[in-house]
Amino acid sequence: MWRTGILLLLPGLLLLAAGELQLEKEPRRLPPPGKLDFGYVPAGLYETLAHYEPGPIGILFHMVHTFLYAVQPNAFPQDLIVKLAKDKFGAIQTEYQKAIYYEIGFLVCAAVGLLFAVLIPLVGLFFCMCRCCDNCGGEMHQRQRKNADCRRGLLGTLLFSTSLVITIGVLCAYAANQNLSSQVKNIRRLVNSNMRDLHTFANDTPMQIDYLISQYATAKKKVIYDLNHIGPLLGGRIHDQLDKEVHPALDRVLNMAGAMRETKEALENVSVSLEVLQEGTGKLNFNLSLVRTSINRTLNDPGCHDERSDATTAQLCRNIRQSLSQLQISANFTRLPRVNTQLEKVNEVLRTDLSTIVQRGFSSLNDTPHMVIEQTRSVVENVQNLVDGIGHNISSFSKAFPVQNFLSNFTIFISHTHAKIEDHYPEIDKMDFYRWIGCIGLCCMVVLVLAFNYLGLLCGTLGYDKHASPTTRGCISNTGGTMLMAGVGFSFIFSWVLMGLVTTMFLAGGNIEKLVCDPFHTKELFKVVDTPYLVNPEWRNFIPGYMYNDSELELTAETLYSTCKENKGIYLAMRLDKVFNISTFLNTTVFTKDVVSQLESVKIDLRGIILLEAEGKQNLLDFSEAGLSEINYADYLEEVNKGVTVVDLLSFARELEAQTDLMPRGPLQTALKGHSGTLRQIHTQQITPMEQAMGALNQSMRFLERTASDLPNKVLEVLDAIEAAQHLISHNATHLISRETGRYTTTIVGYFHQYIEWVKTSLALEVAPCKPFSNMVDTAEIITCSFLVDSMNTFWMGLGCSTLFLLPSIILAVKLAKFYRRMDTEDVYDDIETIPMKTIPTYDTMNRFPRASAPPRHIDW
Repeated sequence: MWRTGILLLLPGLLLLAAGELQLEKEPRRLPPPGKLDFGYVPAGLYETLAHYEPGPIGILFHMVHTFLYAVQPNAFPQDLIVKLAKDKFGAIQTEYQKAIYYEIGFLVCAAVGLLFAVLIPLVGLFFCMCRCCDNCGGEMHQRQRKNADCRRGLLGTLLFSTSLVITIGVLCAYAANQNLSSQVKNIRRLVNSNMRDLHTFANDTPMQIDYLISQYATAKKKVIYDLNHIGPLLGGRIHDQLDKEVHPALDRVLNMAGAMRETKEALENVSVSLEVLQEGTGKLNFNLSLVRTSINRTLNDPGCHDERSDATTAQLCRNIRQSLSQLQISANFTRLPRVNTQLEKVNEVLRTDLSTIVQRGFSSLNDTPHMVIEQTRSVVENVQNLVDGIGHNISSFSKAFPVQNFLSNFTIFISHTHAKIEDHYPEIDKMDFYRWIGCIGLCCMVVLVLAFNYLGLLCGTLGYDKHASPTTRGCISNTGGTMLMAGVGFSFIFSWVLMGLVTTMFLAGGNIEKLVCDPFHTKELFKVVDTPYLVNPEWRNFIPGYMYNDSELELTAETLYSTCKENKGIYLAMRLDKVFNISTFLNTTVFTKDVVSQLESVKIDLRGIILLEAEGKQNLLDFSEAGLSEINYADYLEEVNKGVTVVDLLSFARELEAQTDLMPRGPLQTALKGHSGTLRQIHTQQITPMEQAMGALNQSMRFLERTASDLPNKVLEVLDAIEAAQHLISHNATHLISRETGRYTTTIVGYFHQYIEWVKTSLALEVAPCKPFSNMVDTAEIITCSFLVDSMNTFWMGLGCSTLFLLPSIILAVKLAKFYRRMDTEDVYDDIETIPMKTIPTYDTMNRFPRASAPPRHIDW
């Protein structure tokens, strides 16, 4: 029945985990882009610490383990046990040699123990009969020897040492007995903690499942968020891809619009500069004529050609007159045509604001996200309905499994089992009390022998008088010897019983330790349990064969235990995918093809995007036909490259002054210097403005020449680029749209995938962690091996050690008692000779030398 309950419970848990909570919880925060944060599955804390530290007594446990390894160093007989289990121990007849070989250490020790148990009572019987015949130390006569004190001291020391060893063994046995009793009380604590962990497992599992369900809302909200923002997400991606091709083309149109404005400015500069130069040329020509006339008039002064003037002045005058031909204009701007026609055409072109038209093209392109929103509105609504429908389908499907009822029944089963265990605690305590009394009784047997040994040693040592003869020893010394002999008697009575019990416990505890506890720690025991076809000849693996009727499933006791030991989910540990495959369920329910097909059916038409209107295209063509190529740039540049005058007026004025300075002072020199100042004034007032106008004219003409150079072809190239970009948007954007739509679909589907993977991972690792079940196995191992077997093995080791040392204790006590007890007869020495009288027969000593109350008085005594 419990098998059926588990099979119904666990799939129900998983189906509920796949459902959607109707009352969706608000997410902790806005889902981050791309990666969803589902948080951490709430996990209960299991309080059972399935680990045992024995404390100081662990040293004794380690000694026992070492001894058992020395007795049984053979490897775990896995093959032998498997064969015996398969044949139901029928193979013992053929495999007895292997069994004996494995158990040889235990058999030898058991044989020694049995031999001890059999021989000791026989030896004791013969020993008593021998003493009754005054043999074996039974004769109350002690020979006097010179080393008697040395022998007595040695025997006492050896007996005391032996008694100490026996005492240590009894203490070890007593400690093991007390440890077992104290650990029996801990059994209740361990069992209770395991039961509480099972309740935690049953109570936390619904909460963990509810958390899995609630986190479906995280994926759903992120999907809805992306669907509601399909414009900036999908439309933005399409815009970014188109912008790479469209933006350069529109930039070229903007550049052309800028060139139009600069062309207008250049034509205006040319018109103004040409007017300034033409007007300045006339004025300059007139002023230069006046200067030449004035200088000629001055040179007609008698001081230049009078016979009384010196030759130098005359020569200077001739030189000045010859240089007057240079005072005339060089560039003739009056012959250059004006550019008013071209300027009027460009002004006509600029009446159309091409930049505004281009900005409308940019705006049309930037409106792509809004176009995507409008054209995908129905698809978005359908996908949202599908997402909602998926949640409702899962929720309704999971409600078909009454998981809460199964958990309630499981909790009731735990409580009922716990109550039954509680009912057995009084019986366990009673049995442990009887066991404790029995073990204490066994220890008391040895303690009784030890008491006689210690009291005998104490009385014998304290009552010994070195001046007393064997026949005159005191009462205390005699009592000590008597107690030693009493200890010998009880040793013969108890030792064989103790050895028999020790041997029995040794065989049981040692084999349990070697065949159960050690293999459990090394997991070799699991290999035996997991042996194919061991439990059932038709089952390769008995757990899946029993649970799922599929013995080929890779589920073994070792993997189940190890997985639960790591506190992973029961779904992974029990391979419940065989019963209910969560991957298949989620892939066919959550991640439906309808969502993908709806998203793939998105159709986006971008033909409404107009990059450059017809007015803008005509504006470009008009600009190319503005007549810039009709301007004779060579004539303009030729005149501009000439100087304003043939000679630099400043240089001419300086040369004139230099020649004037060579003339003698007088009216001629003053007049010529006046003409020099006039030339400087003309240069400042007329030449400099004209040179500036010529520089502006030169710059503008060169710009116009560059602009006009192949202008029609440049305009055609711009128009071709616009046409290519427009064609891309209107006709060739299908592939781009499909690619970006696929990426968007992948993003949406990725949220479902993330939820699916998170659910599968959480089910495998975090939901319903099965650590309590491995803890139950570990608890059973702790109770059996650490509490019971280790304590029992330590008990028989201590008791067995004490029992073995009873044998030397018997021998030493018998010999030492001779030195403590009062003898009936003693050896007598002659007055002359110092050696005993050997001629007197020993059988006549009682008649010849009766026991006296005081030692004989001899001179040499």
